[in-house]
Amino acid sequence: MSKSAVFFSLTKARLALSVVFSSIAGYILAVENFILNDFIFLILGGYCIVGASNSFNQIIERDKDLLMDRTKLRPLPTKQISTQNAFWMSVILTLLGLFMLYMINYKTAFFAAISVFLYTCVYTPLKPLTPLSVFVGAIPGAIPFMLGWVAATNKFGIEPGTLFMIQFFWQFPHFWALGWMLDDDYKKAGFNMLPTGNRDKSTALQIILYTIWMMIASVFPVTGLTGLLSLKLGSAIVVFIIGLIVLVLAINLYNRMDINSAKKLFYGSIFYLTLIQIVYIIDKFL
Repeated sequence: MSKSAVFFSLTKARLALSVVFSSIAGYILAVENFILNDFIFLILGGYCIVGASNSFNQIIERDKDLLMDRTKLRPLPTKQISTQNAFWMSVILTLLGLFMLYMINYKTAFFAAISVFLYTCVYTPLKPLTPLSVFVGAIPGAIPFMLGWVAATNKFGIEPGTLFMIQFFWQFPHFWALGWMLDDDYKKAGFNMLPTGNRDKSTALQIILYTIWMMIASVFPVTGLTGLLSLKLGSAIVVFIIGLIVLVLAINLYNRMDINSAKKLFYGSIFYLTLIQIVYIIDKFL
C-alpha cells in the first residue's frame, strides 16, 4: 500500500468527504456573501478534523481491528504504518484543521474541537463497554451540517441547532443498520453496537422510532419556527416523501429481520441525507 493509500485509509477518505459535503451544504444554506478563502478553509479544515478523528480511532482500536474481517487489512493491523507515526499524523491533522477553521471564526474551531474530543476520548473508549456509545458518537456525527452554518455566520442559534438535530436523529437508523449488518464481525472484537446488543424486534422498533424523529426534524423548518432556516411547502413534501422511503425500509427490516434489509436501509439512509441537503440548497435559491 502506497503512502497516499495509507493516509486515505487512516483518514477514511470516503467517509471524510461525505462529512465535508454536509458542512458545505450547511455553509451554502447560510452564506450571504461568499468568501472563497473561508470556503476552502472549511473543506480542508473539515477533512483534517474528520480524518484526525478517524485516525485516532484506528490507533485506539488497532488490536480490535485485527479481530474483524472488515478491518483486519487496515494500515495499523497490517503494520504498514507505525502507531507512533499514525499518532503524530493525527496530531498534525488536528492542529492544521483547528487552525484553518479558526481562520474562519473561533466558533467553528470550537465546535470542531468538541467533535474531535467526543469522538476520540468518549465515543471510541465507550464502544467496547456499552451500546450507548452510539448516542455519544451521534453528537460529533451531527456537528458537520451545523458547522457549515456557523462557519458562514459566526453565530449559533436555532438554525444550526435544527441542522444538528436532523443529522443527530439520522445517525441512529444509519449506524444501527450498519451494526445489524456487521453484528457478528463487531462481536468478534467485543463491540455491541445495537441498542439491545442483538438483532431483535426491539432494536428494529427503535430504528423505526428514530427514523420518524429524523423525518419530523427534517421537515420542521416548513413551520417558520427556525429563524433564517426555512423550507417551502413543496420542498418539505419532497423531503417528507424521501423520509417515507427510509421509513418503509426500516419497517421492512422490522418485518424481515435479515441482513439484506439492513443493508438496504443503510444505503437508503446515505442517499436520504445527501438528497435532503440538496433539496434544502435548491429550496434556498427557488
